[in-house]
Amino acid sequence: MGLHENFATVWEAIADRLSDAPALSHGPTTRTWSELDDRAARFAGAIAASGVGPDGKVGLALYNGPAYTEATYGAFKARAVPFNVNYRYREDELAYLLDNADCQVVLAHPELVGRIEAVRDRVPSLRLLVAVGEEVDGSAQPEPPDGWERYEDLLSGHDPAPRIERSGDDLWFLYTGGTTGMPKGVMWPHSSLLGVFAPTWKGLKVPLPDTAAEAADIAADLRARSAEQRLIPAAPMMHGTSSQLTLGGLSAGAHVITLTSRSFDAGQLWATLEDRRATHLCIVGDAFCRPMIAELERAEAAGSPYDLSSLKVVTSSGAMWSSAQKEALLERAPALLIDLLGSSEGNGFGASVARRGRSADTARFQLGDHAAVFTEDGRRVEPGSGERGMLATGGHLPLGYYKDPAKTEATYPTFEGRRWAVPGDYATVEADHTITLLGRGSVCINTAGEKVFPEEVEEAAKSLDWVVDATVVGVPDERWGSAVSAVVSLHPDAPAATTAQSGAGALADPVVLQQLRDHVKGRLAAYKAPRHVVIVDEVKRGPNGKADYRWATDIATSAVAESPGEEA
Repeated sequence: MGLHENFATVWEAIADRLSDAPALSHGPTTRTWSELDDRAARFAGAIAASGVGPDGKVGLALYNGPAYTEATYGAFKARAVPFNVNYRYREDELAYLLDNADCQVVLAHPELVGRIEAVRDRVPSLRLLVAVGEEVDGSAQPEPPDGWERYEDLLSGHDPAPRIERSGDDLWFLYTGGTTGMPKGVMWPHSSLLGVFAPTWKGLKVPLPDTAAEAADIAADLRARSAEQRLIPAAPMMHGTSSQLTLGGLSAGAHVITLTSRSFDAGQLWATLEDRRATHLCIVGDAFCRPMIAELERAEAAGSPYDLSSLKVVTSSGAMWSSAQKEALLERAPALLIDLLGSSEGNGFGASVARRGRSADTARFQLGDHAAVFTEDGRRVEPGSGERGMLATGGHLPLGYYKDPAKTEATYPTFEGRRWAVPGDYATVEADHTITLLGRGSVCINTAGEKVFPEEVEEAAKSLDWVVDATVVGVPDERWGSAVSAVVSLHPDAPAATTAQSGAGALADPVVLQQLRDHVKGRLAAYKAPRHVVIVDEVKRGPNGKADYRWATDIATSAVAESPGEEA
C-alpha cells in the first residue's frame, strides 16, 4: 500500500518523535528535528503572508546546506511546490526557468543574488525574493538589494504556520538539466516519490510504513538502535540524485550532513564522513569517485588513512561509475555500492550492486521490477536478441512536464495497455535479463549510417591507464556524416601529446590518436573508435558529474576545423 501523504505530514510526525535528535548538519552547525520543523514552519508562514498558497512555486537557487531542506520542508507545509534552480545558470537561463515555473518565491545564496536581481523584471510572477547568508560560521549576511528579504530575518519575523491537512497529490518539481533543449519541470506527486523510495525502508531492514504515524514509529525505533541513516549527499541537491535521496532519507528519520565546499572537495568529504560517522554516501559516478580514490591514496601515502568503518552504503546515479573505480573503493571500505539507473522523468529502471567479492560490470544493470526495454513501435525487446531498444519504467511515475503536454505525451507513451516513462536511453537485454546501457539517444552519433553511443566509447577510452577523463561527440564530416571524436584529459605520464593551451583544446599527435584508437578497437567495433582526439587540461562536467556535450562538441569542432586533414 505505502504512504499516500505530503512529505511535510510525514516529517512533522517524525519531528514530534525525534525532537532533540539531529536532522541536519553543515560544518559546525546542527539542527535538531524540532529546530528544523520550527524553521520550516516559519518559512511556510512567511510565504503565506506574501500571498503564496497551495501550488505556488518556490525556486531554490542554493548550494547544499540547511536552507535547501528547510525551505523545501516549509514549501511542503504550505502545499507549495519547491523546485531546483541550477546555480550555474546565467541570466537568460534563469529568466527562462523562473518564468517557465511561474515562480513566486526564490531563495538565493549571495553569489547568485545578483544574477536573479538582473532578471527579476522578466519574471512577473515573483512575489518574494530571499537572500540566504553564509550558514557555516554564523557570520552576518551581506546586505541584499532593495526588495530582497534576508533569510534569517524572514524566519524570525514570522510565526510558525499552523499545521494543515494536505494531500499525497501535492507536487514537487524537478527541472531537467536541459541537455537536450531548455529545462523542463517534471511534476512529481509526493505519493509517487514516496512509492519510489520504498527501497529506503527495505535497505534499513524495516517495514514499509502506510501512515505518517507508522513512519515516525519506524524512525524512532531506528534512532533507538542507532541504526538510522547518517547521509552525506555529496552531489548538489539541485540535481535529482542528492535531492531525492535526501527526501527519502528524511522520511525514514535520517540525519542529513551537507558539505560546506561550493565545489566537490574529496578531502572534506572523507573528513566529514569520519567525523560524523556517516553511514550513507551519495555521489555521481566516476566524476566523484576518481578524486575520492585519489584522496584516499594520498592519505594512505602520508600515513594518515581515513577511518571508513562507519560507511555502509554508497549510492550513485546520473553518470557512469566504472567497475575499476568501484573495485578501488571496495578495497578500502567494505560498503555496499549501489549504482542506480534513473532519470528526472522516472526511477527504477535498473540497479547494479557491488560488494567485496562481488564486482559488477560497467554500465550493466539488473532490470528493475517495473522496467522493460521497448522498440520505438512499442514491441518488447527479447532477452538475448541483441536488439537495441528504449529503456522504460512503469510503477510510480510523475504526471509529466509542467506546461508541456506534447513532450509529456512523447516521454510517457502507452505500451501494452499501461503508461511508461521513456526518457530516451537505449539498452540491450542480455539472455540473463540484465541490461547493458548504451546511452541517451539524443547524443547518439550517426557515423556512416552506424549508431555510436558516446558512453560506451567514453568507458573504453577511460580504461586506458593514461586517460583521466573523456567525453565523446560527433563532429561534422563530409565522408562519414559525423566523425566520432574524443575530448580527453591525460595523466602526466601519457605519450607525447599536443598540450592544450588555456583549455581551448588541440588535436592530439598521431601517437596518442593511434594508441587510443587501438585501445578502443580492442573493446568495441572499429567504427566506434575516435577519428579525432582533442586534448584539454580538464574535461568539463556539470556539478552533478554529467558530461557537457555542448561544450565538448564546440571544442572538438573548433579543433578539427583548425587542423584539417588530421583524421585517422
